[in-house]
Amino acid sequence: MGRGIDVWGNDQLRLTFTWYEDGTVGESVIPLDERRTKLMTVTVENCMAQDPVGPSLSDREVEVLREWLLSDSKSRVAQNLYISVGTVGTHLSRIREKYADVGRKAPTKCELLVRAIQDRIVTIDEL
Repeated sequence: MGRGIDVWGNDQLRLTFTWYEDGTVGESVIPLDERRTKLMTVTVENCMAQDPVGPSLSDREVEVLREWLLSDSKSRVAQNLYISVGTVGTHLSRIREKYADVGRKAPTKCELLVRAIQDRIVTIDEL
């Protein structure tokens, strides 16, 4: 049996992650509009990989990434770090580019969360 958590992305979606003992992660994205409810599940193998090749993120990029993954919005991150929402977006774009450059694409918040867990930037207990 897996261990699950809910991560809220915005007012329209619920993101749910389930971690399994074999290191895999199940992701469910559920629109909150009941008339259009659709379940999409993505399995990410080896979430807890032993030694993934991580990108060289700056201290500020790590700070922005952690804050965004642990927050409910970019505007909250901007407020907490005293930067603009645009700057938050720029940092996240650069982080995604750096992950893509090392062959570990992370175009969604869920995939960035998986990468951050793999790279020990955040832990499951922090979520």
